[in-house]
Amino acid sequence: MHSLASSLQATWPPFVLVAGLLLIGHAASGEGLFRRLGAWCGRAPGGARGTFLVTMGAVALVTAVLNLDTSVVFMTPVALQAARAEGADETAFVFGTIFMSNSASLLLPGSNLTNLLVWSHREGSGAAFASHMVWPWIASISVTAIVVGAWRWRALAKPVRPATLDGSFEFGPGLIAVVLAVVAMLALAQPAPWVFAVGVIVEVVALRRRRVSLTSALRAASPVTLGVLFLVALVIGTVARATTLSSHLLHHASTVITAAVAAGSALVINNLPAASLFAARGVSHPIALLLGLDLGPNIFVTGALSSLLWLRISRQNDSRPSILTFAVVGTVIALSTLACSLALI
Repeated sequence: MHSLASSLQATWPPFVLVAGLLLIGHAASGEGLFRRLGAWCGRAPGGARGTFLVTMGAVALVTAVLNLDTSVVFMTPVALQAARAEGADETAFVFGTIFMSNSASLLLPGSNLTNLLVWSHREGSGAAFASHMVWPWIASISVTAIVVGAWRWRALAKPVRPATLDGSFEFGPGLIAVVLAVVAMLALAQPAPWVFAVGVIVEVVALRRRRVSLTSALRAASPVTLGVLFLVALVIGTVARATTLSSHLLHHASTVITAAVAAGSALVINNLPAASLFAARGVSHPIALLLGLDLGPNIFVTGALSSLLWLRISRQNDSRPSILTFAVVGTVIALSTLACSLALI
């Protein structure tokens, strides 16, 4: 019972925080925040290449602030819309969104569920966490943009037509909630209940103002998906706390071995259960562990919830990205970002 209680205490905050961030992102989307971002990206100078780089910057920013799953859900359609409005290379934008979302999820505790699971037993605010991660984050997003840009460089050079995107935006509680969520994640050691409360309040306001529907709100919050992953993480965390398995795996490992084992585990059992497994007893190099858990999933779609959401949303928006292409390009990105990030911790 003690192992279950300990696992529950460590596991619920990340999932509650992400649920709140998804609700906030949905409310902000109803106000047109992501449409405005798409229109802004579409007006970037430099043709398709300029639009691509600015769009990747927007994806990195949304990921860091609102969580990578929120970024994938709302920025994948934005990136596709920006590419199609200009007649630009759609492949660079759709793959760039998922690779950048995973790579940009290092900066804040709330940027990735795995960050919260691993960091939950440590004292300190989000600002303290960011101080450890800022240089690996900069390296990861830069390398990701360079690799995807170089891969599709010729395709992005084709002439494009002027973009005609709907950039309508209404200032409202959704944007205020985004700001409050960022402040809470930076300033508080336990921001989950506050961010979730803000998410529920802003969603109720959006529903009353008829900016969103109840069906779309429930779909955005993904209660079934989050619930299943929560139960899996809870069970694995409980088992790990009741045994010595996780402590033996990485107790004396180097940073490179820690990151490699974390990345491999994410691909086999998904990075959320893997985070629960290794966080149960703690590891010698938690930053290296997070680099593997956050960046490793770029190798294959099984590695993270974000990749599975991206695949579903891409298909809903009439895009059919190749899983083989994901694996080939993603492996280059994962290995490159891991090497650069590990050198900076």
